[in-house]
Amino acid sequence: MQYKEWLSEWLANYIAATAKQKTVTRYSEIVRTHIVPKLGEYEVNEISPLMLQQFVTELLKSGNKRTGSGLSASSVNGIITVLQDSLKTAKLFGIADEYVGDKIKRPKIEERQVTCFTKREQQAIEQEMLRGNKPQLFGVVLCLYTGLRIGELLALTWEDIVFVRGTVSVNKSCHDGKDKDGVYGTVVETPKTATSKRIIPIPKQLLPFIRAWKKKSRSAFVVANGEKNISLRGYQRMFERLLNRLHIDRKGFHALRHTFATRALECGMDVKTLAEILGHKNATVTLNRYVHSLLEHKQDMMNKIGKLVFTVQNMQATAVAEI
Repeated sequence: MQYKEWLSEWLANYIAATAKQKTVTRYSEIVRTHIVPKLGEYEVNEISPLMLQQFVTELLKSGNKRTGSGLSASSVNGIITVLQDSLKTAKLFGIADEYVGDKIKRPKIEERQVTCFTKREQQAIEQEMLRGNKPQLFGVVLCLYTGLRIGELLALTWEDIVFVRGTVSVNKSCHDGKDKDGVYGTVVETPKTATSKRIIPIPKQLLPFIRAWKKKSRSAFVVANGEKNISLRGYQRMFERLLNRLHIDRKGFHALRHTFATRALECGMDVKTLAEILGHKNATVTLNRYVHSLLEHKQDMMNKIGKLVFTVQNMQATAVAEI
């Protein structure tokens, strides 16, 4: 069987049947754009480890057909995942004699620099929200104080907020894309991982604003444009215009989540609690991602100890001088 034929079978019967629509769309695009043009004509059993590694090398050098430049390590790793999953399933069901995907050497992904807003920038964003010109922007402030991802924010409904307990339940997410019927729009799905489903306590200072926001709302969604929900790209553009208006250097929407995590650590929140609020799989993920914030916090703590030591020394020196 040719690899392109198997990929079609694999997508239709194994991925579409079990994965979320977002994953199906992404995998289908990878197969169509990258894998089939280079490897599709080969028989599944003709594909060798060397052939796969040469394909990966080519992607890193000139895999972007539009620009002729190489794809990022992250993009290439996504393609490798499709290769490995499809070839492993082929071996499992007797389409391939052996599994060769485990021989691929993945490119190393460098940890991206975590960017967050300064306290002054955060105050400017909050003050702009209080002016009330754009009620939808309260979603930005909600992210600053809960660490919600943009997909989680835009999927929130008023039923997810329990005012008596002061909590917000994260049980779904959304993205822009095609649904199962091929219609493009906002697709709401359950979160990707089990740990992404979580209940987040809302700071009590925020609750009066949320109640007032709900009274004015005409939608089941917390963030909406009138009665209509807002697309991810539309809300990102709104956020970009906000930063331009406030003369704040451009940062991605995810910087709001990083800002929440950084402020939480600065306030002394323990890493395990923060990991649960962010929906991370474990505290190690949180530690690795926000080690820079922890380092600054540790430095402050050490400086406080230093002040104590020098205070004792000064007291002793003063006592000796008086004698």
